Amino acid sequence: MKKYIVSILLSCLLLTGISSLAQSAKNFRLIAHRGGIVDSTAEQNSLQALTKAIEKGYWMVEIDLRMTKDGVLVTHHDKTFKNSFGLDAAVSSMTWEAISKLHNANGYRVLKLEEVLQNCKGKLGVMIDNKLNGNDTAVWMRLISLLKKYNLYSNALMIGTDESTEFFTGKIKLSCTRQQLEDNMRRPDYKSSNYYLFSDSISKDDNDWASRHKILVIGVINAWAFHGMDTISQAKAQVERLKAAGVKHFQIDAEYESLFVH
Repeated sequence: MKKYIVSILLSCLLLTGISSLAQSAKNFRLIAHRGGIVDSTAEQNSLQALTKAIEKGYWMVEIDLRMTKDGVLVTHHDKTFKNSFGLDAAVSSMTWEAISKLHNANGYRVLKLEEVLQNCKGKLGVMIDNKLNGNDTAVWMRLISLLKKYNLYSNALMIGTDESTEFFTGKIKLSCTRQQLEDNMRRPDYKSSNYYLFSDSISKDDNDWASRHKILVIGVINAWAFHGMDTISQAKAQVERLKAAGVKHFQIDAEYESLFVH
């Protein structure tokens, strides 16, 4: 009987520890930059990276939107396929049929936007980095239809372009600096729900100001911003500054995930 009680107590302590760790991670909402958890085994905007983000319980995934020559919406970070496949050709210069045949040594293949959204449905939200030039409203309506099809539209975020801003205002929450937000407040159709504050440099004043105006705040921790040998220390310092400012939502590269779990 005594051993049974001890066993129960140990189990309770273990579960409490796991719960505490999980709660620590839940203090922040994380968005996986570049299509998921990118590492030596999973390339950016790959199905492997996306699956890892889902398994880890990320809040959202940031995906890079591009379009093929024949109008198929795909996810791919770079303008060309040089880094991924050694092919110096623009995404927009090739048909989907040709692109779908591309595979590299790691098994990476380009994904249609719809395949990504289908995998995200009911599992994590999406932040769309719009890399399309121009303001083709027919393409934007296709995008919105796909988001609605997979129940991702109402909470979607967008890193937009100057050309498409007017179309998407009031349709998808758009990234802004504080100055852009203050300018937008002068618009007769201004709503705080139309925008979010998005920056790697957010002060406590910025965060408090956004909170008073009911504006979502998202800090940025991206690898491209850090240079030299000790990039982890640089990232840690930036994370601590943003945490001290009160930021709770972050778009991050996966190598900095440990900075949010205690």
